[in-house]
Amino acid sequence: MQPSDGKARTKSEKTRLRILDAAAKTFRDKGYSATRLADIAAAAGTQAGSLYYHFDSKEQLLDEVLQRGHGRVAETVRMRIGALGPAASFRDRLRAAILAHLEINLRHDDYAAANIHLHNQIPAAIRRRHIAKHRTYAAYWQELLAEAQAAGEIGQDVDISMARLNLFGMMNWSIEWYRPGRLDIGELADNMCRTLFDGIGSPSPGGMAET
Repeated sequence: MQPSDGKARTKSEKTRLRILDAAAKTFRDKGYSATRLADIAAAAGTQAGSLYYHFDSKEQLLDEVLQRGHGRVAETVRMRIGALGPAASFRDRLRAAILAHLEINLRHDDYAAANIHLHNQIPAAIRRRHIAKHRTYAAYWQELLAEAQAAGEIGQDVDISMARLNLFGMMNWSIEWYRPGRLDIGELADNMCRTLFDGIGSPSPGGMAET
């Protein structure tokens, strides 16, 4: 009996994950309001009634999709920065963080993309449960930028909160327009990092002469 129970649990876990994968993709493609449980069931290759064996409601599916999506991004960013070691410059740390954030969002990760696409569609009760996690992630970046500023790698006159919002705008909006081909994700990360640290204007001839 025990082996068969184990197999049943494994099969159940696989089915649950298949449903979550289908939900993430369907939410990403159709939005939350327009998505029906029947749409998720069809994408998962099962019957709509079978979803209730694993999830109580569409809201519970959304809740877990958002949790998984945010978790993947936040954990990957922290892991990549940690792998650099304490001697790494803040520019290198931020480049690693930008690359990690972009890779998760742009490499067809429906969970992470759903977090961005559904931002304005999330029911209030679910939003309240997730807002603390998003604030913690934003605070992590805020601290990273503040430490870069304290180390002299970002100008003292830069508004760090505005820099973070601009950076998040660049990273998250890329999911709408980025297509592999002209530049890879690493090059995109390099461009964003260069924009963050160096800006887009060239030094004026007068300024160059004075130095």
